[in-house]
Amino acid sequence: MTGLHVRRVGTRRYTGHNDRGGEVQIGSHGVDGTFTPGELLKIALAACTGLSSDAPLARRLGDDYAAVVEVCGDADREREVYPVLREELRVDLSALSEEERERVLLVVAKAVDQVCTVGRTLKQGAQVEVDIVNTTTGSL
Repeated sequence: MTGLHVRRVGTRRYTGHNDRGGEVQIGSHGVDGTFTPGELLKIALAACTGLSSDAPLARRLGDDYAAVVEVCGDADREREVYPVLREELRVDLSALSEEERERVLLVVAKAVDQVCTVGRTLKQGAQVEVDIVNTTTGSL
């Protein structure tokens, strides 16, 4: 396994963990201080886009450039899917010439298309397998 897991901490509340000490609070919509799983999916996509575009943007704008990736998409509750997720990467390219801006937009789009694992997985679709294992409470 990958070292990722969620542990139930209360009614409709879980804490997600990785083996580097990271934690994220997860809960149903309306549970204060938590992200829903759908929000985490969208944040993962936005973060992947940001990280995938980081090196090409830093090369052209410097290491201290500012960027925001917004992501949205309404759920289709009948099918329980997000049929469309839309991202917007906002970055100040005003210091670049028109030709440089066009070039950086192409390079960044190519980088995101090639190395954003989350986006590539969502576009392709992934097989999901769930095993339910009977265990004693003491071994959790």
